[in-house]
Amino acid sequence: MIYPTDTLYGVGVDPCSEIGLARLFATKRRDRGKPIPLLLSQAEEVDRWARRVPAAAARLIDRFWPGALTLVLLADPGVHPAVTGGGDTVGLRLPDHPVPRALAAGLSGAVTGTSANRSGNPGSWSSPEEIVREFTGEVDWVLWGGKSAGDARRDSFGDVPGSTVVRMVDDRPVLLREGVLPFRDIIEFLERG
Repeated sequence: MIYPTDTLYGVGVDPCSEIGLARLFATKRRDRGKPIPLLLSQAEEVDRWARRVPAAAARLIDRFWPGALTLVLLADPGVHPAVTGGGDTVGLRLPDHPVPRALAAGLSGAVTGTSANRSGNPGSWSSPEEIVREFTGEVDWVLWGGKSAGDARRDSFGDVPGSTVVRMVDDRPVLLREGVLPFRDIIEFLERG
């Protein structure tokens, strides 16, 4: 399925479904070594998917969730290896949008949150026609919720920023991708103690 979020449209399957994950990789034409971020139904779900939550990560969750911050944490051993890309971490986010949160609640507390575009394609679709054209016959349904919130932030190349992705190394944030939330805001918040 394709659904709206508070940043971009996402491609969603149950992260506990072997069949769903295989279909997601085929649909996106995504390398199985690339991890898949998860969108949560509520902040408390983080404990199900992460092995531990460092103190600084807990502070970031309290401050920036729901919102456009994806935290990369050590994965719980039960997280499907397709979600982690075979690694030991998992990207988690609590979106500020009711649709992915409801989908996650109806599944396993999470839904995959990879962007609705083919791997390597920078496109961020803003109309149902563009999404349907990209994925005709490969997704069961598209939940159209209007232009994505990210459309207002398109850059001069037409790209829409996604969430800011931060890996927590102990209690230190390491920027993996700058997105909607400026990394400096994260650093300044943590420095304030």
